[in-house]
Amino acid sequence: MIRNSAKPFEKYLKNPPHIGWFIRREIIEALELTETAAAQALGVSRPTISKLVKGSTALSWDMAFRIEKAFGPKADHLMRMQFAYDEAQARARQGSIKVNKIIRAPQP
Repeated sequence: MIRNSAKPFEKYLKNPPHIGWFIRREIIEALELTETAAAQALGVSRPTISKLVKGSTALSWDMAFRIEKAFGPKADHLMRMQFAYDEAQARARQGSIKVNKIIRAPQP
């Protein structure tokens, strides 16, 4: 029997994790670093890293370049992950966005 392996992937696409999860799991924990040590390597404060890995702040381009220089993952890849998260969050709340649609009048 062939299983539909696309379902878990589709779920991931609809609700990707915050980039902070990836940074914590795949960089900080993988290298057995503390948040303080990671912050020192990146030249930022510990609270800055803490907010990022807890998902309470978004990844900036400056931070993405710092991570690329210090640990290797490409900044553009990290930012695509951030974009995917931001898009999923916006799509989840798009029903609550109220606008007045402007329709162009036909030209005579």
